[in-house]
Amino acid sequence: MFDLQTLDKYKPIDDKMYQVMDKDGKVIIKNWKTGLSEDDLVQAYKDLLFERTADQMAISYQRQGRMFTYPPNLGQEAIHIASGKVIKAEDWLVPAFRELGAWLAKGVSLWEIFLYFKGHEDGSKFLNAARMLPVSVPIASQLLHAVGLAYAMKYKGEEAAVFGYVGDGGTSEGDFHEALNFAAVWDVPVVFVVQNNQFAISVPLKMQTRSKNLALKGLAYDVDSVLVDGNDFLAMHDVLAFAREHVLKKKRPFLIEARTYRRGAHTTSDDPTKYRSKEEEEHWAELDPAARLQSYLVSKKLWDPKDEEALIAGYKKFIDSEFDKAEAYPDYKLEDVFGFMYQEMPVELKRQMNNYQNFMNLEGAQK
Repeated sequence: MFDLQTLDKYKPIDDKMYQVMDKDGKVIIKNWKTGLSEDDLVQAYKDLLFERTADQMAISYQRQGRMFTYPPNLGQEAIHIASGKVIKAEDWLVPAFRELGAWLAKGVSLWEIFLYFKGHEDGSKFLNAARMLPVSVPIASQLLHAVGLAYAMKYKGEEAAVFGYVGDGGTSEGDFHEALNFAAVWDVPVVFVVQNNQFAISVPLKMQTRSKNLALKGLAYDVDSVLVDGNDFLAMHDVLAFAREHVLKKKRPFLIEARTYRRGAHTTSDDPTKYRSKEEEEHWAELDPAARLQSYLVSKKLWDPKDEEALIAGYKKFIDSEFDKAEAYPDYKLEDVFGFMYQEMPVELKRQMNNYQNFMNLEGAQK
């Protein structure tokens, strides 16, 4: 378990990383105990497999031309699944764009996610996911929204936390620093989760900052912070569970740097072979979060890898049915693209809408 003494032991200034499992899934902390039941651990692994399967199939749909640009999650799933085990119904989830497993745990339907990446804004409604903001593509801007939500909950006297996600590239944005500053000044219950996957698209971390690590940036704002192995599900769950309790008890923000690796492309329009080496990719493949959690479960006699083939086959059928549902959804109405900017649509927007409608009505226009 992670506690205040552990937090004091893993100081960002010392560049120490909290880790429970080694690369082979063996626990390396003496007398360590998890706060999860055996059933929870097994379900976490199943959820991780589901996220990975859905993610791989999403890439396939995109390559088939059935979906637009998509940001793969491969390699970062432990962060998302651990988040899903910690975030409560009353908490807010403020995403960036690469937290698939956390979204599903919060209640987002997979067909809604597919619909969104097909370019339909109705995919952002999240009909069954209470207290979750839509995907945020502008880098780090969502963290200011997270702080605002936390301030509102504090004002109303609610006992809940806000979880805001950002990548390592986001820590180079002004919005990240403004969010940390206001969160600290206002004493609000925000858990900032930095998914340090080593690259801001193609820019490596060493070209972004001179800091020893990204957790160190929180200390400049008097925000308790910790560096954790983001490919270690057990470590991520320990830290996230502590962070939620900490921000509610102290009424103060908390920052987690989850050190991980984006094994896929930044998005399906990206070619990572242009900016990283095969040797680097092979090194991080050995730290795969799925393999490590599987090894841990096998060592505890909680899992038989032989069961995975049938399990994943069932997942694929369900995922295909969810994509079918997204494809059968009614087309996005043209007027909805223009109609919600103002109470009454101005002349210029009417002109643009009419021009586009005329273009689409031309013989042979692509729809």
